[in-house]
Amino acid sequence: MSHLIKDITLAPGGHKRINWVKGYMPLLNSLEKEFEREKPFEGKKIAISVHLEAKTAYLALVLAKGGAEVAVTGSNPLSTQDPVAAALADMGLSVYAWHGATEQEYFHHLNKTLDFGPDIIIDDGGDLVHLLHTTRSDLAQRVMGGCEETTTGVLRLRAREREGMLNFPMVAVNDAYCKYLFDNRYGTGQSVWDGVMRTTNLIVAGKNVVVAGYGWCGKGVADKAKGLGANVIVTEIDPIKAIEAVMDGFRVMSMDEAAPLGDIFITVTGCNKVIVERHYKKMKDGVLLANAGHFDVEVYKPDLEKLAVSKKDMRKNIMGYIMEDGRTLNLLADGRLVNLASGDGHPAEIMDMSFALQALSAKYILENHGTMNNRVYKVPGSIDRRVAAMKLEAMGTKIDTLTEEQESYISGWGE
Repeated sequence: MSHLIKDITLAPGGHKRINWVKGYMPLLNSLEKEFEREKPFEGKKIAISVHLEAKTAYLALVLAKGGAEVAVTGSNPLSTQDPVAAALADMGLSVYAWHGATEQEYFHHLNKTLDFGPDIIIDDGGDLVHLLHTTRSDLAQRVMGGCEETTTGVLRLRAREREGMLNFPMVAVNDAYCKYLFDNRYGTGQSVWDGVMRTTNLIVAGKNVVVAGYGWCGKGVADKAKGLGANVIVTEIDPIKAIEAVMDGFRVMSMDEAAPLGDIFITVTGCNKVIVERHYKKMKDGVLLANAGHFDVEVYKPDLEKLAVSKKDMRKNIMGYIMEDGRTLNLLADGRLVNLASGDGHPAEIMDMSFALQALSAKYILENHGTMNNRVYKVPGSIDRRVAAMKLEAMGTKIDTLTEEQESYISGWGE
């Protein structure tokens, strides 16, 4: 085992963080016991590139208990928590990440994670997949398959699949019901506002909040903003989602219309250049700009740099861009994921479901890769339902089951 981390002496703090989330992740607790008993990954190598904080660390440890040799890196330099990285290294895992890595260092860490020749990958945003199809394509033939955590990553995978350029099967964990209905909606919804409020120490109630994008993440961000007392405006490109936002009680308009009205802007689209020069020119003094999409391209920083006559470090994780007319536009977390770069990410109970899906999907690839083609697969319904059943059991919640008569009724003509 090897590591490239900031400081191994930070490990005690990382152990505390990991132990804390373990107490609130009963699904992974159960899988840890199952995997330790059955050793499904014995002799296999798993590379993980996911936001390197306590919940991710626990996923890595669960897979290691299942017999895997595990190498871990972060999927975003600003979300890596150095104490957690140190704790994993202290427990014998290969770890290559530190907070604030430069772009060059970040890709060096990704490459180090791939150096041992993984059989399975777990990706967040698609950077491991990208390397395995470009500069590290020599390793692709060994890869049985992988799992992708995010909407952005799945979009990149489907683009490769359409072009016939996907070299191994991938499971779109993001598209599982037990992922996007909970992680994307409730996880993003809560963690975004955790990050914004922790960073700014400002009230949300009474402010105009502009949410760009009304997918499942945007729905969660908008709903939690409404619960905090904000006046919510949604911008969209999809007419169906726009109607849904209207019927959910939100104002819907273009970003050009919303730009002079908003006090807080949250981008959640997965696209680039969502907020650009013409929008910045209309914004109020003191606005807060934050991104919750995977890459730091939605709040377009080159245009901010172009318009600003100066910049000021306003507060930790807030850069103030001073416009020629004296207005200050405040960018949170350098335009990166505000819920991770300025917070601890999704709540443990939410990531328990998502990472249970990851662990079981990795096992599915191990058991079925011989019959899988080089395309993007849905998470099998049996895995989705198992995770839901495990979660209900952990919550102490019971549900009804159909009788034989009811089964016959709904599967017949209804007579």
